[in-house]
This record gives sequence, structure tokens and C-alpha cells, in this order.
Amino acid sequence: MASLSAHFYPPKALIHKPLSSPFSKTPRLRSLLNCSPRRLLSSPAAASAIADFRLRSIAADAATSTTLSNWVEFAQRVSGEWDGFEAEFTAEGAPVELPENVVPEAYREWGVQVFDWQSQCPTLADEKGDVLLTYKMIKLLPTVGCEADAATRYSVEERIAGGPENQVSAFAYDSSGCFVAVWPLKGRSGQKFLELEHCLVDPRDKEARIRATQVVRVEEGAMKLEKIRVFSEYWDGPYRNGELLGGCAIRESGFAATAKVDVSEVVGLWQGSKASIAKLGSEQKDIYHELLVDMPFNSVREHHGLVALPKQLWSLSGDNEDGETWWEVGWLLDHGDAITSRCVILGDGKIKEIRIGREIAASKEA
Repeated sequence: MASLSAHFYPPKALIHKPLSSPFSKTPRLRSLLNCSPRRLLSSPAAASAIADFRLRSIAADAATSTTLSNWVEFAQRVSGEWDGFEAEFTAEGAPVELPENVVPEAYREWGVQVFDWQSQCPTLADEKGDVLLTYKMIKLLPTVGCEADAATRYSVEERIAGGPENQVSAFAYDSSGCFVAVWPLKGRSGQKFLELEHCLVDPRDKEARIRATQVVRVEEGAMKLEKIRVFSEYWDGPYRNGELLGGCAIRESGFAATAKVDVSEVVGLWQGSKASIAKLGSEQKDIYHELLVDMPFNSVREHHGLVALPKQLWSLSGDNEDGETWWEVGWLLDHGDAITSRCVILGDGKIKEIRIGREIAASKEA
């Protein structure tokens, strides 16, 4: 059966699918009912003004005003319009097809499988010192053909880190624009989940990044990988609140059905030449943590717990005798050269540390 990444058109309407929420404030979907693209915001300037006003209002009410070095540099790098494609994978790494009701009939008649959503992620972090970040995850419906003048939004999910509307339990960042966010969720049947979001910026191209989210089910005394969501994105200009669509001009294409990373390139001994780490501790009073330069480190990766993904990515998890679990996402930049992100979780579910590092393969024997 053939596979194909669909083409997409600019917004007409939004199908609203609310998420169930475990706490008073958790990631959620917000609806825009039958709004034309031009009525969403009158102009990029208006979008920026409204967003700045909202950021100021939220930040003014924040309970704490933690001063973190390099925050402004991080905010400048992470803010903007990030366009690309999104795909979901099972815990074993198999791509998940889009729901049948959103796939054009022509694709179904031709036997074409559609795995990728075209996506937008307008992101705004306060560059004036307040520790606050908001972004939206926008999915566009697949269409047959490619017309830049029309598109349909399927969903818009907003996320907020910091301030009274905070939804994140931990957020660690690096001045390069990389970050790790831990989002607590609760499923429809009351099951508890953690979304471990790893955002890795390509050190060769600061306008390219990968966001990989490990969705982990939290059970009594155990954590289990449910699925993985991957976003491959490029920076498309200053923040405009998602008002303008990249259409066919975006720099990325669908990737879910493409070749996966060669596992033999991942397993073995690795040496961390550069690492940034945030040690959160057991009390975890603060949400934001800056990743600080740490000592070099070594890693040994085996096949167990390793999930191969497209875009030269992998997901890896494991545990130790102390009851700690660790969750990692890696991006193979070149043969024997990778950037990795790891989150270590204590037995009681609290985050122990978060680390992002550049690694060089020392051995290929696991």
C-alpha cells in the first residue's frame, strides 16, 4: 500500500476535541469557530501586541519572579513561527495513520496511507526578564493538491509554562533554544500520564529543530511508554500567533514512513564531550531550571528499551536499582555524532535531573 504525506491548505475552521484534565490547569484544546484567516488577527503587528499584553498580564500575577541567567537569549531563540510536520508512533516505533475521517476520499480510493499532519507551533517567550513561555500546537487537515490560499485547521492546543496558568511541572532550558518540559496529564478513564517533551535544536542550523514527546503512563510503582510524538520544524520568522501559513513553501516534508535510524549506529559506548544539566532535587519548588555546563560523561546504550524512529531519532528508557527511571531522546547528526536529552525520574515520580549533551561514539559494541 502506498504512503504519502498530504498537502494542505490555509485555515477555515477548527474541529474542537477537548482533552480531559487532571488538574485545574493542564494542556487543553481551544476552539476557533468558523473564523476566516484574516479575522483571526488583523495583522502580525496586532498579533504581537495582543500576545505581549497577555504575557505582561500573566507575568504580573506570577507567584514568583525567578531570575535566571541566559533566559533572554533562550527566549530570543525559541520565540517565533515554527512550521513543519507532526507524526505519532506506537511504543514500538510504528507510525500511526491519521484518523480515517480526516483523510480525503481520493487518498482512500487510491490506497494511499497518510501518516503526517502539517503543523504550526507559534511560540512566544518573554524576552524582558519574566520567566514565561506559551505556544500553540496547530494541526492542519490533509488535502489533495496544494493551494496556498486555503487551509483548514483541525485543532489548536495551547500550552503555558509559568505564571498562574502554568501547566508544566518542570521546565529546563539552554541558551541554544533547547529545552525539556514535563507535562502531567490525566486520561479519560483517570489514568495518569507524563508527557516528556524534548526540544533539540540542530547545532548545524539554528533554524531547524526536533521536538520529540514521550507519552508515559504512570502506574503504581511503574512507568510505561504509551506512544511517541515527533515534530520536525523550521523557524519561519518572528511570532505571528500562527496567523500566516507556510503552505507548500515550508522547508520540511512528511517523514513518518521514511527510513528509521540504524540501531547499530546507536548502541555501544558514547562519550559526552559537552553536557548541560539541571539538578532539580527532591523538593522541586521551582518550575524553571537553567541547564548548566557540567563535566564530560559516558553512556552505554543497549538494544533493550531502544525504539528506532525516522529523522535519525531514537527513544530509549531504562531503570536502576534505586527505583529511578530515565527517559532519553537522541538525534544522530552524523556517523558517531549525536545530541541527546535525558530526564531522570525518582521512584516517587519527581524529576531528579535533566541533561542535554553532545556525544561522540567511542565503541559500537553493546
